[in-house]
Amino acid sequence: MAHVHGAPYKTVTDPELIRKKNELRKAVSLEYIKHTSNPYRNIKMEGGTLFDVGIQRYMSLKATQHEFFRPTPKTSLLGVLMIVVPYFSLTYFIKKERDRRENLIRTGQVAYKDRGFKFA
Repeated sequence: MAHVHGAPYKTVTDPELIRKKNELRKAVSLEYIKHTSNPYRNIKMEGGTLFDVGIQRYMSLKATQHEFFRPTPKTSLLGVLMIVVPYFSLTYFIKKERDRRENLIRTGQVAYKDRGFKFA
């Protein structure tokens, strides 16, 4: 069931589909309980975490995410807004503050004893 932007989710009302989904959920739950409560798991050297297909699929997706990236105007704009704009705005404000402070020091408005960084 694809979610269209701005449209609500479609709800399933077919009782047969609901029953099949519940049976599948129950079977997966019982299999998980069976594997976690198996007392012979460590004897057969099968200890550790259980292999979960969904988690493996998610980790594979994250590992190969860059292979499926398509540059679009939206992703380009997000890249500029998240990387370039903060960098240049921070540089601008730091430069502006340092120029203001240097101007105060050069014009003699700040006494030497009141300066933050002194050579003595």
